[in-house]
Amino acid sequence: MSPPDLSHISTWVFDLDNTLYPSDVEVMSQVDRKMTDFVARELNLPHEEARKVQKDYWRDYGTTLNGLMANGQVRSGRDFLDFVHDIDHSVITPDPQLAAHIRALPGRRYVYTNGSMKHAENICHHLGLTDCFDDMFDVEASGFQPKPQRSGFDLFASRFDVKAPESAFFEDSIRNLKTAHELGWTTILVRARPGPRDEESAGPEDHPEHVHYAVDCLKTFLSTAKTRDKAA
Repeated sequence: MSPPDLSHISTWVFDLDNTLYPSDVEVMSQVDRKMTDFVARELNLPHEEARKVQKDYWRDYGTTLNGLMANGQVRSGRDFLDFVHDIDHSVITPDPQLAAHIRALPGRRYVYTNGSMKHAENICHHLGLTDCFDDMFDVEASGFQPKPQRSGFDLFASRFDVKAPESAFFEDSIRNLKTAHELGWTTILVRARPGPRDEESAGPEDHPEHVHYAVDCLKTFLSTAKTRDKAA
């Protein structure tokens, strides 16, 4: 099988959670539990009811936070983000091989996350990726218009002068990749490892039509992909 041809790419965009680290790292499971705790506390609901509200808002509004904001149930988006991202980062192992592959990509490199900037910085620090990216774009920068909303993508593209035909987007979420595909970006699905996974993450066999490449290991894909400086 020939290597994936990404020699036309000059802008590399990476989702954060369950993309830059494998899905079986216990990060989002911590965040998920803290989201339920936040909803239970703010809405004065039993845990089981709070979890249903949390998941309904995620499906209907893109993120739990957007659902809370749309229904006037949070005082501050920052309060929510600080609370749910206050997690144990010792579960994350530095990944120098991944760092080397990302640094070697020709052109500009960004993180685009529905999480907070502080969360993105903490994750990248613990992975050893702090110096790998030109910038990061979080949910606050999107005006709390999270992926998969087109408006958030448009703000991202405007801020960084992203040219769709020259852009690649790495994500674990099928629905977020759909918006990127509609914009003309090259889409790479980073699939979850076998076993229990986050509700949003794609499974090991998933490869929908709007995904150009579906991969099980980000490092392996980056190491084999044909890029501008490997194209000659």
